[in-house]
Formats: sequence, C-alpha cells, structure tokens
Amino acid sequence: MRFVLVAICSIILLTTLFPVKGHAAPQVSANHAVLMEQSTGRVLFEKQAYSKANIASITKIMTAIIAIESGKMHEKAKASRKAIYTEGSSIYLEEGEKMRLKDLVYGLMLRSGNDAAVAISEHVGGSEAGFVYLMNEKASWLGMNDTNFANPHGLDEEGHYSTAYDMATLMRYAMKNPTFQKVTGATSYLAETRIYSWQNKNKLLTQYYDHSTGGKTGYTKQTGRTLVSTAEKDDMNLIAVTLNAPDDWRDHITMFEWGFEEYNIETLTKPKRLAYRLPESNEVYTAYIDKAIQYPLTKQEKSKVSNQLFIDETISDNNIIGKNIFYLNGKAIATTNVLNEAPKSVNKKLFSSNIYQLFKYISGVDVLW
Repeated sequence: MRFVLVAICSIILLTTLFPVKGHAAPQVSANHAVLMEQSTGRVLFEKQAYSKANIASITKIMTAIIAIESGKMHEKAKASRKAIYTEGSSIYLEEGEKMRLKDLVYGLMLRSGNDAAVAISEHVGGSEAGFVYLMNEKASWLGMNDTNFANPHGLDEEGHYSTAYDMATLMRYAMKNPTFQKVTGATSYLAETRIYSWQNKNKLLTQYYDHSTGGKTGYTKQTGRTLVSTAEKDDMNLIAVTLNAPDDWRDHITMFEWGFEEYNIETLTKPKRLAYRLPESNEVYTAYIDKAIQYPLTKQEKSKVSNQLFIDETISDNNIIGKNIFYLNGKAIATTNVLNEAPKSVNKKLFSSNIYQLFKYISGVDVLW
C-alpha cells in the first residue's frame, strides 16, 4: 500500500501574545484519582489512576447501565429473601415485593440500595452470579482491563476491584445513554410504590457544585470513600473519579475547577473541501474532510497541534481515499476520513471557496483548506 504525504501543517489557533503559565496540578486527598474529558476520553489529570483498588458502591454504575440496556425497565422484579437481607444501604424492600426495574434503578443510584442491586441482578441476569458474568463481559468489551466484579453492589469481596481510570471509562460510556443521564442527574425520585421521594446522596449534585450533572457515591469501612462524578461548563463535560478519598467532595470540585480553567474544547477541523496536488503530478484533485474534530487543549498546547494528510490511491472502501491525522507532541490524538466526494448529509455551503487558506508543503504540494 502506497501512501502519499500531501501536507504537514500546523493548526493555527487563537493565541495570546504572552501565554498564560498553567496552574499546578490539583492536590487531592484520594489515594487514586483521575479527571477525564468525556467526549474524547483524554485524561487531564491522574494520580495512581491505573492501580487496582476496592471500589465500593460506585460498582452500581455498571449494574445500572446493564439494567437500562436490558430493555426490561418496564418490567416488575420480585424481591427475594437474599435481596432483602443484603447488608448495607437499602431502599427497604420487603420479601416478595414487586417493583418496576426503573424504580429499582433509581433506588440503586440515588439511595445506593444493595437490596435493589440484588433484585436487579436476579431479574436481569437470572441470578446474581449470572448478572456478575454480564458485568464482567461488559467490562471486557469496554476495555476495563484492570477490573473484575464479584457482586452487583460493591460490598467488599475477594476478586472485586477496579481502577480510577477504568471507572471513568465506564462512566464515559454510561453517560452516552440518555436514560442513565436522567437517572444519575436526578436530585430526587418518587417510586411508584413509595409515599416519600428518595433524595440523591450525591451532595455535589444537590448542594455543593452548580456544574454537577451526576455521579455515584460509595463507602465501606475497608475501602473508604469512593466517588464518581460528572460536571459540565462551557460545553465541556468532565468525569472525576476518586478512590479512598477522605475529602472527596473537595477533591472533585478542585479537579473540576482546575480542568475547566486549564482546558478548552478546541475545533481542530470542520467538514470542508480541500484541493491538493500530488508530488509527481501537476493535476489538482478535490477531496473532502467528512466531519468536525474537537479536542480539549491547554493554551500552551494549541500551537503544538499538527496534522498530516495522507492520500492512499489504493483504498477502495466506498468513498474514502485517505486520512487526516492530528498529532500533539508526536502522538496521534484524532483522525478524520478524507473523501472523494462531499458527504450528502453535509451542507455544501461549508465548502465555499472563500474559507480556503493556502498552505505550502516543503515538497511543493499545494493544499487548500
């Protein structure tokens, strides 16, 4: 396969005359922590984020998303004796009580009900063991390579562990689901069979942080405090995870404020037309970038982003004739396809020639952006 390097050009973005020096990385009480940008999965900050640890009730994020994706949210699950006698936090199910899976998921996420977790697992997985199998299959599919689940609730058990990074990866996936977003972002919920509403235990959402959009708390005496939370500001969504964090509310606010201050979502490219000339030919060809690419960058990083446009004459995959790859400090961070024809779904006004800027490659190839 022969690739023709068409252009290497720096992304010219708005910069100030005197760059602002970045603030120091946040200081957190947690033994393990990570701050991740949601749309790209870029890790903005980490502290032992890839080390295995106990996770307590943030386990229930996996339980919730599997229940939501099961398609059984309208069904009623019957609380078994095993479910109602599960130790720890509870929504106080009674043996034989039937409750909609939807209500159980809210009780799971807002009140951290361990009885709800077991009831969900038995209804969706056929048994708790069957559901745990589904949890680990999902974890493997998501690339949570340092995670193993032994139960659906997070009580301490041998072989039940994860990492801050893996839990952020899970939350990133779960937040793509509108139903999960609604559940985790609810400050309270009234179940069909209850008189009083359940109040969310996530105080970032209910009291402490205006930009909070959701999350899940966790605690056992052995594990300490664990927390997964999400926040949104200026069109940027962040995910924070802490494990064994004595001061977790403050840790998360500190990480969020640092992330929102240091990073902005920058547009690397938009859908557009370009014209290029191959090194061995004087003929001008037209191609199209098929989608916009956005990426979180610091002020200092913006001028360090570069891209390489590759045209591969041997590609026969539909309309794709190459790749447009973006790099930061030599590492690929994003890729778009280069198309032979404009996508039908894209407004062709985007391809107006008045948006072109001319860049010259050192070999003499001209590229119009």
